[in-house]
Amino acid sequence: MLTFETKCYENDWEFLLKGDRLRQMTERCGVDFARRVVIINNVRNMGRVKRYADKKVREGVIDAYYVAEEHAAAALAFFDIDPQSFRGGYYYSIAELVGIFMCETEHLLHFSSDTMPGPAHANWIPEALAIFRERKDVLVANPTWDYRFTHAEEESFDSIGNFYLGYGFSDQCYLVRTADLRQPIYNETHPFSARYPAYGGELFEKRVDSYMRNHQLLRITSKNAAYEHKNFPKDRLDRLRLKLNIYLNRSSS
Repeated sequence: MLTFETKCYENDWEFLLKGDRLRQMTERCGVDFARRVVIINNVRNMGRVKRYADKKVREGVIDAYYVAEEHAAAALAFFDIDPQSFRGGYYYSIAELVGIFMCETEHLLHFSSDTMPGPAHANWIPEALAIFRERKDVLVANPTWDYRFTHAEEESFDSIGNFYLGYGFSDQCYLVRTADLRQPIYNETHPFSARYPAYGGELFEKRVDSYMRNHQLLRITSKNAAYEHKNFPKDRLDRLRLKLNIYLNRSSS
């Protein structure tokens, strides 16, 4: 039982919900998902975004979507997190926390909207789930970021099967046992976690990293599978919006 999850916000929702990116993301994972979910976070025109999300549901691309703010209070209370404790990191954190809080399956695979799974080696997911069954000290699994396999090896201290073994956590992509993260674990700190960007405050990925280091919990990173992460710059978004609007206008005429 596995959920695929991604999120969108004001600067990227059109790219995610108007185009074919969502379908590509799920298909490239190479597994069957029990649920495919989008978390909508911090958009100006919620009604408009919901209409496009509803269309993705009707098309069978996703099974559901959640508006982060509609579940934020319940999620923060469940995890015993003071909203003031984010120190600027609220909007970098709340979609992920709501996603974990709302997840209905045993495992959760999260990709940020600006990441794309590589087209090959999709078997990393069943291999990682097998390790989860054997190693309770392995909290998270992910492909290698931006095909930087040498860097991933350098950040590890051992290996297990087709994975490097080490510390670390990224909100770009994580595969987890839902129950592990659906606990009040988000109020710990660790000196090594200070490496996360200062502008993010006490953001979600920093909190998980602190918890992992305090409890000697590990990450496995695939030696074969990778994902690509590219920020959506404003000029590129403007071009994408123009292309999408032209396509949609032609389709409706």
